[in-house]
Amino acid sequence: MNGYSIPKATLGRLPRYLQYLRGLPETHRMISATAIAKALSLGDVQVRKDLATVSGAGKPRIGYETDKLITDIESCLGCERLTNAVLVGAGKLGSALLDYDGFEDFGVKIVAGFDCNKTARKKGTKDILPIREIGGYCREHDVKLGIITVGMGSAQEVCDKLVESGIEAIWNFAPVALKVPNGVRLKQENLALSLAYLNNQISK
Repeated sequence: MNGYSIPKATLGRLPRYLQYLRGLPETHRMISATAIAKALSLGDVQVRKDLATVSGAGKPRIGYETDKLITDIESCLGCERLTNAVLVGAGKLGSALLDYDGFEDFGVKIVAGFDCNKTARKKGTKDILPIREIGGYCREHDVKLGIITVGMGSAQEVCDKLVESGIEAIWNFAPVALKVPNGVRLKQENLALSLAYLNNQISK
């Protein structure tokens, strides 16, 4: 974990800034908060506040050194070193996440999947192991992050297993509110609510 203490909303926007900045040509040595805000359809004031949190104030009328800003955001997100993660629930959603390599660009590597099968198998280059092996695997490979893509009926049990295995942060896709002890970070991802929000916006 890095030593940054920044607002959750700001942390959620940093990967967007980083992706945009990484896509700029090498000749683009300076970038302003206004240019970033325009490119990402965000508020200029909000972007300035976000960037000030991780990289200080840019130079008046000039902005930020692009390379330095990228480095500062990468450092804040922990991209300079990969955090190992495991995924539990190797169904359609879990398999899609296992196949996605883009997480490594933002400092996270899914090293293995787990499910209720009694024998190990492969999903691409990644092992999918029996859930009974998760504790030993997490401790052996220093896994700190867990992803839950099981059904709501078994999500809390899986969550408890992850906590017992030393997991410090959980990304939950199951449509249920999980209970975690103090010190364990939980991010709830509700795909249905996100889709409902978009549907509401286009229906207005």
